Amino acid sequence: MNLSARIAALAGSSALVLGALAGAAPATAAPAGATAAPDIPVASVKQHLADLQSIATANGGNRAHGRPGYKASIDFVKAKLDAVGFTTTVQQFTYNGTTGYNLIADWPGGDPNQVVMAGSHLDSVSSGPGINDNGSGSAAILEAALTVARTGYQPTKHLRFGWWGAEELGLVGSKYYVNNLPTTERAKLKGYLNFDMIGSPNPGYFVYDDDPVIEQTFKNYFAGIGVPTEIETEGDGRSDHASFKNVGIPVGGLFTGASRVKTSAQVSKWGGTATAFDRCYHSSCDTTANINDTALDRNSDAVAHALWTLSGTTTTPPTGTVFENTADVSIPDNGAAVTSSVDVTGRTGNAPSNLSVGVDVVHTYIGDLVVDLIAPDGSVYNLHNRSGGSADNISQTYTVNASSEVANGTWKLRVQDKASVDTGYINGFKLTFP
Repeated sequence: MNLSARIAALAGSSALVLGALAGAAPATAAPAGATAAPDIPVASVKQHLADLQSIATANGGNRAHGRPGYKASIDFVKAKLDAVGFTTTVQQFTYNGTTGYNLIADWPGGDPNQVVMAGSHLDSVSSGPGINDNGSGSAAILEAALTVARTGYQPTKHLRFGWWGAEELGLVGSKYYVNNLPTTERAKLKGYLNFDMIGSPNPGYFVYDDDPVIEQTFKNYFAGIGVPTEIETEGDGRSDHASFKNVGIPVGGLFTGASRVKTSAQVSKWGGTATAFDRCYHSSCDTTANINDTALDRNSDAVAHALWTLSGTTTTPPTGTVFENTADVSIPDNGAAVTSSVDVTGRTGNAPSNLSVGVDVVHTYIGDLVVDLIAPDGSVYNLHNRSGGSADNISQTYTVNASSEVANGTWKLRVQDKASVDTGYINGFKLTFP
């Protein structure tokens, strides 16, 4: 995680769903015809971490930009990928008068106009070997890539992996990669998944809330193994996903916490202690002893789940006529109902028996929410009635038999928060008429 951005933050504050296995945890469901993601063996991920530790130990105790330990780390990962059939490219850049390196690895096959990419920064700070930050993310995507090769996976979309240099100095490597991608190549990137610190010793389970499809993909995985998640805020914009997000590429990712202290509520939720998520953040003690195996295992499997999910299917937009309202509408906490409206025109007769209702609600606790579709004549169709417990956000398409309703007129999505504390807003509402 980027140190300069962390300092600035402290100063200011004081793309599709398959299943995956998480060790001995139950598997999440895979849609019919889909290929479920394989289990990522945590022992293999830990072996990669041991190898990165050995590289640091043999090279002055770190794997930082411009130091021999970083180049040795690049060579180590590249050799693994070359041996199993990836097409690898080492990209050089210069920063602070020294040469830095990115490693890009493409798995042959898949639609080259639809690319799903996973990435992690491979550099450490100069004060330590950087095994959690960020050997953990680097090792997890390495093992995911090796699993792609081992299983002979042939996804619909094209798979690409990236290991970034000089992240700790300001996201330098990932910025260089993105800035040197032609506009046409950027447009082919349908999702970038970032994994930075996913084995913290006192872990939380945080999901980036940038792209809703990617976010929901991760949330579905964790819900399937019974692990609650929270939106990631500590590292927001401070890791390599920001380089992609800033040029309009959809991004998402996972994080288990850095120097911020775990709250008592989070201790109740996840276990651990009310201390820093990673007491060795950016320190010499960020060694192989600084890893929580359970968190590393779960997050490594989540990496595979997302990659198989997002690369293995092609999104087909619903056919028909779409009427949509994307204006945000705030939902009062434990307050009055609010609505988002769409005016349907140009239709003949009644609405269909399979009216598609797209709901996008951002909220911190959907167990408080009642969501209804209201027809032009005032008829009410309940879509969501305080279910989902502590889950957050509703991004779902419902099918409603509205054949008794006249199609033309003003349709409303009505949302009410029925309990206190949590907040949110309607992000979008659409009707699709076949």
